[in-house]
Amino acid sequence: MSYEIVIGLEVHTEMLTASKMFCGCANRFGGSPNSQTCPVCLGFPGTLPVINEKAVELALKTALALNCSVNKDNIFARKNYFYPDMPKNYQISQFEEPLAVDGWLMDTISNKKIHIRRVHMEEDVGKLIHADGKDYSLIDFNRAGIPLLEIVTQPDIEQPAAAYIFLTNLKAILQYLEISDCNMEEGSLRCDANISLKPVGQKELGTKVEVKNMNSFRSVQRALEYEVKRQAFLLDSPDKDNLVQETRLWDEASGKTFPMRSKEEAQDYRYLP
Repeated sequence: MSYEIVIGLEVHTEMLTASKMFCGCANRFGGSPNSQTCPVCLGFPGTLPVINEKAVELALKTALALNCSVNKDNIFARKNYFYPDMPKNYQISQFEEPLAVDGWLMDTISNKKIHIRRVHMEEDVGKLIHADGKDYSLIDFNRAGIPLLEIVTQPDIEQPAAAYIFLTNLKAILQYLEISDCNMEEGSLRCDANISLKPVGQKELGTKVEVKNMNSFRSVQRALEYEVKRQAFLLDSPDKDNLVQETRLWDEASGKTFPMRSKEEAQDYRYLP
């Protein structure tokens, strides 16, 4: 059977500000572990966040460059989930009223618009450090609270190669406007991809799979190409139930994706304004 490919991207980029999103700690890569922290970004009881004006300015520049409509009202919300690198056990993000919506960036392969669903601000989380041969992990909270910009596309991308081109064009814009240095090796630009297949002509979308752990644009393309083959094989098999909605990790060495966890929905995070 022939299938249509449906791809959407979620891009996170750290903004080039001097300080963090909601406190005065330095936004700088490479400091000694936990040297750039304070009670606010560590989530101590009684602390109150104060928004970084420069981060808002950079986010607005990005939204306008991506042809978005900027919302007059912006609301931050608590995105609740539990993970060791999250000191507050929630992330300050945006949900119901993001910074901007309904933008687009041209796909130079198909000459069609790839629509931007939303652009919103949030704070980054800490970083887990897994020591070789040890039965424990360490946490560096220097990254916690760094200003993040999330750019979410509509599922308009039809080929893995088009995802690569989109990311390349987006990176050029972010670097030209000095929004971010887009250094994927240092984690200042990260991309997750959602992909599904559906029979040609079918309106209903197929089973969505999220792919993470891709450290280059070429890895994004390779991971999506692998998922196209994997999902098509499962859809053509007698037991189609083996294709489930989940999050998978890309392994560069093997050139395959592996299951990580079942895919969360927005309600699982219990957003609170």
